[in-house]
Amino acid sequence: MQLQMLTTLSAMSLVRVRASWDTQFRIPYNPNAPRKPKKTPISQPSTFTPPPSPSSSSLTLTPQSVSDLLKRNTIAQGVLTKLDETYLGYDTWMPRPPKVEKPRSVFNAAALAYIGDSIFELYARRHFLFPPLSIEEYNSRVMAVVRSEAQDALLRKLLSDDFLSEKEREILRWGKNSGSAKTRTKKRVGTALYNRASSLETLIGHLYLTNANRLEELMLHLGFSTGSSTQVILEEADSNLATN
Repeated sequence: MQLQMLTTLSAMSLVRVRASWDTQFRIPYNPNAPRKPKKTPISQPSTFTPPPSPSSSSLTLTPQSVSDLLKRNTIAQGVLTKLDETYLGYDTWMPRPPKVEKPRSVFNAAALAYIGDSIFELYARRHFLFPPLSIEEYNSRVMAVVRSEAQDALLRKLLSDDFLSEKEREILRWGKNSGSAKTRTKKRVGTALYNRASSLETLIGHLYLTNANRLEELMLHLGFSTGSSTQVILEEADSNLATN
């Protein structure tokens, strides 16, 4: 009996007890807490071939179609009185350009196209400001006019009407031949059409810096309302009334 007890005590002495303490804070278990939903495995997408980007040949705008885009419904607004050609004593509505006598000696064609693009869009936004529309309709009409296809159509109108001087045509050639980085628009419409649209922006930027009056004449010829030609709105209203 004593031998058995000694054997048991000897075996117990060989057993090592290990204890550990959890040092991390854990939220107490709540049986009413919502369970996390099981994650469903995400199936691998099937092979998808994106549709090809529309080329410039799939969307061809003519000068007449762009002119239709610039038409506005003025009859419902009843514009019957002549508007003042000045506002707060000023006869210009655009920001005054920096004084640069020879822009081509200071800026490259891409820089003039950069400012010309914003001036062109400013004319478009101002043109569609009247009659009042929703923001979505404003954006839809402006985007239809400022896209490269529309600018190319307007440039063709200027050339077919023989409206540009030889100096202005030379600026177009300068702007058309200027290299530019690849852009999404250039990839969509093609290099040739993109360069023609950029050349129009270059001309607009050059006229903005050198001859604001000529710029007004050019934009008015394209069908845009301008700061010094508010009578155009009245003429459009009178024309709509006469045809109805």
